[in-house]
Amino acid sequence: MSAYLHVSGDEIGWAEARSTLADVTQHDTLPKLLAYNAKHFPKEIAQREKEYGIWIAYSWADCETHISRMAAGFAELGVGQGDVVALIGDNRPEWVWGEVAAHACRAMSLGIYRDALEEEIRYLIGYAEPKVIIAEDEEQVDKLLELGDAIPSVKHIVYTDPRGMRKYDDPRLMRLKDLEALGETALKADPELFARMVAATDGEDVTVLCTTSGTTAHPKLAMWKSCAFLGHATSYLHADPREPGEEYVAVLPLSWVMEQMYSVAWNYIARMIVNFPEEETTTMADLREIGPNFILYSPRVWEVVAADIRARMMDSAKWKRAIYNWGVKAGTRAIDAGRISGIADFVLFRALRDRLGLTNLRSAATGGAAMGPDTFKFFLAMGVPLKQLYGQTEALGAHTIHAGGDVDNETVGHPMPGCALKIRDPDPEGLGEILVKHPNMMSGYYKMPEETAASFDEGGWFMTGDAGYLTRKKHLVVIDRIKDLSVTSTGVRFSPQFIENKLKFSTYIAEAVILGKDRPYLAAMICIRFAILSKWAEERRISFTTYSDLATRPEVYRLIREEVERVNATLPQQQRIRKFLLLYKELDADDGELTRTKKVRRGVIAEKYGDIIRTIYSDADHVDVDTVIHFQDGSKQRVVAKLTIDEPRTVFAGDKEAVREAAE
Repeated sequence: MSAYLHVSGDEIGWAEARSTLADVTQHDTLPKLLAYNAKHFPKEIAQREKEYGIWIAYSWADCETHISRMAAGFAELGVGQGDVVALIGDNRPEWVWGEVAAHACRAMSLGIYRDALEEEIRYLIGYAEPKVIIAEDEEQVDKLLELGDAIPSVKHIVYTDPRGMRKYDDPRLMRLKDLEALGETALKADPELFARMVAATDGEDVTVLCTTSGTTAHPKLAMWKSCAFLGHATSYLHADPREPGEEYVAVLPLSWVMEQMYSVAWNYIARMIVNFPEEETTTMADLREIGPNFILYSPRVWEVVAADIRARMMDSAKWKRAIYNWGVKAGTRAIDAGRISGIADFVLFRALRDRLGLTNLRSAATGGAAMGPDTFKFFLAMGVPLKQLYGQTEALGAHTIHAGGDVDNETVGHPMPGCALKIRDPDPEGLGEILVKHPNMMSGYYKMPEETAASFDEGGWFMTGDAGYLTRKKHLVVIDRIKDLSVTSTGVRFSPQFIENKLKFSTYIAEAVILGKDRPYLAAMICIRFAILSKWAEERRISFTTYSDLATRPEVYRLIREEVERVNATLPQQQRIRKFLLLYKELDADDGELTRTKKVRRGVIAEKYGDIIRTIYSDADHVDVDTVIHFQDGSKQRVVAKLTIDEPRTVFAGDKEAVREAAE
C-alpha cells in the first residue's frame, strides 16, 4: 500500500512565494499589515458587503478608519493585553474589524458559531471569560441576555445591527456606532494613539482563540500566536498562490479555522478581496454576481450543490436529462483517464459552471471533513479546479493540499511547504496514526496545559487521532478517525466514514450513520434530504405532512433501498449494508448529534439512539418511536412513528449482472 512513513513539504518542490505577498516577518500582526496596506494601497478594495441588494465596498483606508476607532473604543472600555473579545454572528466586515481591533489592544479574539445555543455559549464564555462581546443583531443579543448572571466576565455587549434593539435597557449594551464614536473622540484627543497601539503589537502574542471541532466533548480553544497564524497562511499561499484583487466569497463561518485563514489572513497578506453575502439564502445568487476566483466549501456544501443539480435535472425535459446523464458519464470517464472531456464541457459543463457562478475559478477547495470520491470526481468533471485539504485547528488549519496537475480524488495531497507528516505505529500495509509538525503550530490549549502535553509526542509531533497512509507519490490518504475504525464481531474491518460518504453522494440522502462495531454485520441509520424528497413526493402525488411522515412512506423506502443497493454493489461483500432504517428527524448540531462543522458525534448517536440500534440488530422488522422533538425557536413536536427496518437486495460477488444493474 505505502512506500513512505514520513514526508516533508520541502521535498515536493512547491513554487516560490509571490512577490506581491506582504512580508509577515516584518509585519507580524494583523494591525501592522492593516497599517501597511492602508499606507501603500489606500484606495484598493479590501472587502465588500451586500446590503439591501447593493454591494458596498470598503477600501483599506476605510477599514483602517473603522478598526482604529474600534480599537481606541475598546481601550476606553478597558480592553488590554491578555483580555478576550468574543464575536458572534454572520460573516460581516464588522466581525473582521472587531477581531483586528482586539489584536491592536493586544487582546485575544474568540469566534463563536452564529447558530450556537445558550448552553454552548455559556460554556465558551465561562471558559474564555471575554470582557467584551460583539454580537451582530437582536437574535445574538437575546442569547446573551438570556444567560443573565451566568456570564459575569462580560462587561459590554456591542451590537452592529440596531433593528429591534430599542426595547432593551441592559447597561452592558452598546451600539457599534457609539463604540466608534468613543474611539473617534479618543483619537481626536491623541492622533498618534492608534499608531502607538499598532507599533506595540507583538507577533509572539497569542491573538486568536479558535474552537476545535469537539467530536467527543466540549470544544477546546487552540491558542494561535500572531506570527504563527500569518506564517502558516504564507506557507499555504506558496502551495496555492493568490494575487491582489482576486475575488473570494466568505461562505463558511468566520469562527471556523479555514474561514479565518481566507477571510482574515489571506485578505491581509495577499490582498484578496473578501465578499460577504447578504443572507445565507442569497449566497448562491451573490456568488454568481461576484464570480469568485477562489472558493472554499465544506464537503457538506459541495454535496448539497451536487444534489441540487441532480434534483433540478429531475424536473427538466427528457432531452435535457439525456444530455446531462451523457455529459456526466463522459466527464467522469475522462477524469478516470486523467483528462478533461472537451465535448462534455462544451455541451454541458460550461453552462453549468456559469449557472453556479464558478466560471472564473482558478482554485477551489474542500476541507473540514472527508468528501466522498464520487462527489469529488463529479466536480472535477465539471471543470471545477477542486483540491482537497486536510488539517486541524491545532495545526492552524490545512497543512496538506493537492499540487496543481496532481489531483487524486482518493487523497488529500502533499504537505505544504515547511510541514511534515509521519505515520506512527504503521501496520504491514503502512496504515497508522497521522502525525503533523511545522513551525507554526498552536501554542497549546487555552487554560489546559495537561491536555496540551497529551496532544504532542516527545518529538513535538501533533497526534491527530486520524488513521491514514502515504502513497508512493507521497500523497496522504486519510481513512477515518482511529477511534472510529471498527471491527465487526466476525472480524471484518471497516471505515464507517468511507461508506457514509458513498451514501451521501445520493441526491436523496442527507446524512448516514454506519453501525456494525462489535456487531455481526453492518447496518445504517439514514436521514433523507427533505428539500429534494418532498419535491419528489409531490410530483408523484405521495401525501405527507412532515419530515417524520415522509420518512416512513413505503415509496421513499423503496427509493432509498435502491440507493443503498447501488452503494453495496461497490463494496466488498462483508462490508455491505445488511439492514437500514430511515430516522424520524435530521441529525442536528443543536441536539449535539453533529459538530458545528457537521461531523457525526458517534458517542452521542450511540447513546441517544441506543434502543433503535438494538432493535435493528434484533429479529424485529420495525421500531416503534414515541418522542418529542425540540426546535430552536422553542416549539415542540411529538413524533409517533413506526420505523421500518429494511433489507437491501443481496448482491453476491459473483453475480456480475446484478452488480452492473445496481451500479447503473
